Amino acid sequence: MSTARRKTGTTGHTAASSRTHVPAGSGARGGAEAVDPADLPVRPGEEPWTAAEVAELHDELAADLLRLRSEIEASEAAIAGLMRDSNDGAGDDQVDAGTKNINRESELSLANNARDSLAQTERALARLEGTGFGLCESCGQPVGKARLQAFPRATLCVSCKAKQERR
Repeated sequence: MSTARRKTGTTGHTAASSRTHVPAGSGARGGAEAVDPADLPVRPGEEPWTAAEVAELHDELAADLLRLRSEIEASEAAIAGLMRDSNDGAGDDQVDAGTKNINRESELSLANNARDSLAQTERALARLEGTGFGLCESCGQPVGKARLQAFPRATLCVSCKAKQERR
């Protein structure tokens, strides 16, 4: 489910974001070409974003949207089939009924996880095309270019994420 991402070298540059928010896929700014790499913040010691890196990140997020939507459709079809077959339990013993329940719960869980990932991906793409991408939602400091290249849906810097996980 995850894809390999490159990490890059580092030298300092921090940029303030002055872009206005436009929802992903709205076409008003539309796509990676509308994103000024100089507007994306980086941590001290990191190289500034390049247009090629922004385009690669945008393309990856857009591909994730398509993949996740496809996964959700497949899961929903599987759930519909399992629900339809659950009424056909004549002659099933307890193990058969339990297996059907586990399969349904597993498909529901996969579909819910895919929906959560889809929402995060849509939000990351909207932030990339709008404002706020690369800034920690907790402390306002840069999340870090390397972290975003490894996990483009990240909304917290490493220290804020660690604090959140300790709670």
